[in-house]
Amino acid sequence: MPGFRPSRRSTLAGGAAAVLAGAATPAHGTAAGEHGWVTSTLKRMSLEEKIGQLFVQHVYGSDAETADERNVPLYGVGAPAEVVRKYHLGGICYFAWTDSVEDPDQITALSNGLQRAALGRRGGGRSPRVPLTISVDQEQGPVTRIGPPATQFPGSMALGAGRSSRDARRAAAITGRELHAMGISMDFAPVCDVNVNPLNPVIGTRSFSSDPTLAATLTSAQVEGYQRDGRVSSAAKHFPGHGDTDTDSHVGFPVITHSREEWERLDAPPFKAAIRSGIDMIMTAHLSMPALDDSGDPATLSEAVVTGLLREELGFEGVVITDSLRMDGVREEYGDGEVAVRALTAGVDQLLMTPAMDEALAAVRTAVEDGTISRRSLDDKVRRVLTVKYRRGLVDRPYADPDEVDSVVGTRRHLAVADDVTDRTTTLVKDDASAVPLDPDGSSVLLTGYGSETLKALAAALTDAGARTSTEVTGEAPSDDDIAAAVAAAKKADTVVVTTMKAGDTATDEQGGQAKLVKQLLKTDATVIVLAVRDPYDINQFTDAPTYLATYVDNAVAMEAAARVLLGEVAPQGKLPVDIPEADDPDTVLYPFGHGLTG
Repeated sequence: MPGFRPSRRSTLAGGAAAVLAGAATPAHGTAAGEHGWVTSTLKRMSLEEKIGQLFVQHVYGSDAETADERNVPLYGVGAPAEVVRKYHLGGICYFAWTDSVEDPDQITALSNGLQRAALGRRGGGRSPRVPLTISVDQEQGPVTRIGPPATQFPGSMALGAGRSSRDARRAAAITGRELHAMGISMDFAPVCDVNVNPLNPVIGTRSFSSDPTLAATLTSAQVEGYQRDGRVSSAAKHFPGHGDTDTDSHVGFPVITHSREEWERLDAPPFKAAIRSGIDMIMTAHLSMPALDDSGDPATLSEAVVTGLLREELGFEGVVITDSLRMDGVREEYGDGEVAVRALTAGVDQLLMTPAMDEALAAVRTAVEDGTISRRSLDDKVRRVLTVKYRRGLVDRPYADPDEVDSVVGTRRHLAVADDVTDRTTTLVKDDASAVPLDPDGSSVLLTGYGSETLKALAAALTDAGARTSTEVTGEAPSDDDIAAAVAAAKKADTVVVTTMKAGDTATDEQGGQAKLVKQLLKTDATVIVLAVRDPYDINQFTDAPTYLATYVDNAVAMEAAARVLLGEVAPQGKLPVDIPEADDPDTVLYPFGHGLTG
């Protein structure tokens, strides 16, 4: 590779190393204080209050006390705070589609409003004050609920390409600190699934790697980052492992045929690493693994998996939570009330997002009253939930400080770390045409392919460097007309950068339009650079592409890092965290784990 130009971000990088200064924050309070609060609180809780702690629900609305009619069919009340008060909920989970995460100030205000509802005295002042666990899926990468100005990172598989435990921990630490500043105390991350199936429709780049050792190493680093540095709970998912499936458990019921030995070798290491690192929570998967339980029930409802394997064999003592109970993978066989009871009797502690709150609540109460769920078992579950709340400081400091949000969320220092981490993840898989780095001076560069925002971010970075850019968005499933327009534009350009996103996924691109686009562009006289902005496997759809890079995610921080590699400002450093197989012969490796061209 030719020499590199100095990075335009060098003025920010100097402060990056200081981000984690004083990071290792110990668990809150003393063991005696924890035991005292948990025990005294548990003794004062009514049966309804205990059962409420077993439920973590979503609520609609951006303000705690403002009614939202979408809550009424689910809960019978309109305001999010009313939902918390009515059911004595153990937790709330935020999503963009519920309008919970509009911006940092709004999120902070919502968090504080929901906490006030949870901590308000009821029952003549006799009820204990129990704070909420407020959670979110901020995995980074493709699953990110809170966008800018919160600091964005490239996600798990990109971190796998970077191979740095320190970077993985720094990313988790910053994410955790920013969530904590907004009143969020639980991140449903990291994904511990080992993505050994390139056709996996639900995990993919949410996984660190197809290599269980690398996945385990980065899992440990992120648990430390979230919990010790970021002061939020971490949840490992999806136990016993969702990495080898071509079925999405949101819409179907996956069956994984790993033997027990294969589970031990492939799936178990990241979960074992998370447990060794003291993780607060593990999330179950709605899938069947007959080698672990041949009943046909999903792992979420399996006593053999949850109690026998996770609790007794692996020794996990924290909170076990289900994946969303709205998902089809857990609802095929049983009604929502029975699902709740079966999950709890299997050994689960908390139920995430039941779609039938009143039905599930009544079923659980009946199960406690008739002894299906013993009072001791109920108390054990609530004790584990309360313990995590105490350890994360929610008892002493349940509220976020609105005045501190701007000094934590999306700071220059955090953004500099994100750039620094992401620069080590971009992977140059192939460059037979020696197209990287490109010379932007006076160069005409066409940006085409997937993602209007993706191409916009890439165009801005290249334009800043002096390139003359134009854009032709063709989308996820380009039509023949889209392809013709892009090819016509390519004939006027010196260089074409074409972005692809899951080009081999026939579920979204059943006509293979992305592959057609690339192949037609290769017939022009322009220099063509293919940039895979999600799955690195795309190249097996167009093996004759001479230059191919992988970023593992399509967000702005990844596009800016890719631009720095394209411009020669940063050397490509990423190594493939997975094997890329041939499209027609999955047993033949096209590019192996660890491959990557460097400067």
